[in-house]
Amino acid sequence: MQHACRPGEQDCCERVVINVSGMRYETQLKTLNLFPDTLLGNPHKRIRYFDPLRNEYFFDRNRPSFDAILYYYQSGGRLRRPVNVPLDVFTEEIRFYELGEAALEKYREDEGFIKEEEKPLPENELQRKIWCLLEYPETSQWARVVAIFSVFIILLSIVIFCVETLPQFRHFKTEKGNDNRTVKFQDDTVPKFTDPFFIIETICIIWFSMELSLRFATSPSKLTFARNIMNVIDLIAIIPYFVTLGTVLANEEKSNSQAMSLAILRVIRLVRVFRIFKLSRHSKGLQILGQTLKASMRELGLLIFFLLIGVILFSSAVYFAEQDDNQTHFKSIPDAFWWAVVTMTTVGYGDMRPVSYGGKIVGSLCAIAGVLTIALPVPVIVSNFNYFYHRESDNTNEVLLSIEPQVPITPEGSLDGGSCPYLSGSFKRKSTCSNSSSDIMEMEEGLSSAHEPKQKQPTGGGGGGGGGGGGGVNVCNTLNASHNNVNSLSIETDV
Repeated sequence: MQHACRPGEQDCCERVVINVSGMRYETQLKTLNLFPDTLLGNPHKRIRYFDPLRNEYFFDRNRPSFDAILYYYQSGGRLRRPVNVPLDVFTEEIRFYELGEAALEKYREDEGFIKEEEKPLPENELQRKIWCLLEYPETSQWARVVAIFSVFIILLSIVIFCVETLPQFRHFKTEKGNDNRTVKFQDDTVPKFTDPFFIIETICIIWFSMELSLRFATSPSKLTFARNIMNVIDLIAIIPYFVTLGTVLANEEKSNSQAMSLAILRVIRLVRVFRIFKLSRHSKGLQILGQTLKASMRELGLLIFFLLIGVILFSSAVYFAEQDDNQTHFKSIPDAFWWAVVTMTTVGYGDMRPVSYGGKIVGSLCAIAGVLTIALPVPVIVSNFNYFYHRESDNTNEVLLSIEPQVPITPEGSLDGGSCPYLSGSFKRKSTCSNSSSDIMEMEEGLSSAHEPKQKQPTGGGGGGGGGGGGGVNVCNTLNASHNNVNSLSIETDV
């Protein structure tokens, strides 16, 4: 037997029925009112989904997700994703029911996602535009064009670096020695100003220098910019050009220390290969690889340590196993280090190999131990790669889902039927209800005639055009009455 509510406990007794794709849920109204900014907690938002025929709210959404959504209201803010609901589906449901960014961030933290740090921007408007143009290609179309052009320049510089070492493009110089014989030696480290490769290299360096200077001038924090390893690589990538330029100018003076300067120049120009790391600024794949290596430094250290132990152990064993053989390739233990490394890494060049039976047994054990040694830390590294890869994919999906769908409004003032099938052209907002802040909705004759056997209709004069809506039903009063007497209704549950 249902006890009557006291006047002060009316909100406690009032209940609402929510239908999610055929599954009915019943809860108290005060439970939804705990979060008035959400879709279910705000009466003005949820009225769009009310079905007056069944006296319930209907949502054509994911049913398993709604268990967690309703528990969010019942528990006072605890959000738990059901195990049978994918991450992206549950994220869409959170956004649809408008639980808020705080609930979404808490949910992502519980799922193990790392909160991305906010990227600072310059305060000056012009500096902010230049910074976003050069640093964030996704901010505008022009930023994408600049990023594509920068990638083209980087690739061009790398291609030039490789092509200029071909025999047909190398420069040679002839000099006569003391015996009056012609001596031919390579002099490819000191290019000429008219060299096409030097001209193309100059154009690339002009772009690299201008880009680095603008990014440094417009950066929000100069100290943070200088500490960034990628910016250090950008600086190292352009230094060899200026060293080469100084060497070209000094070469014209024929200094006595030319041989030493050329040797230093060869080493410095080798640094140009670091320009390939500039691509990581524009490649998500290289960024994921870098993050994986950074997170797997401990595992990589263990791998190197295991290899070091195996190299020392098996190089010593193969040396003593082959010591009495005259055809041995291992003259000492350090000579066997190279063989142990290529054997444990399963490369096996064949330049050094055991010839005795004892040495072959040691070589077999070395190959087996190398496979096991490398296989142990690899799964951890692969797991880190999968984590960063899926996190990057989820961040991309989150950007796509950040645009919430808006409910279109028709010129007549009614909501479009896409949000709720019951709010199509047959329902229109007319006036304001005196007992409630919600709008009065009137059903047209097609729906009102279905209720005539259950409700007494006024038999007004002929025509039916006057009298302020003869033949219509005041839905607002019906809703208020049904909410006050919802306990007397029989609730059917669809299974």
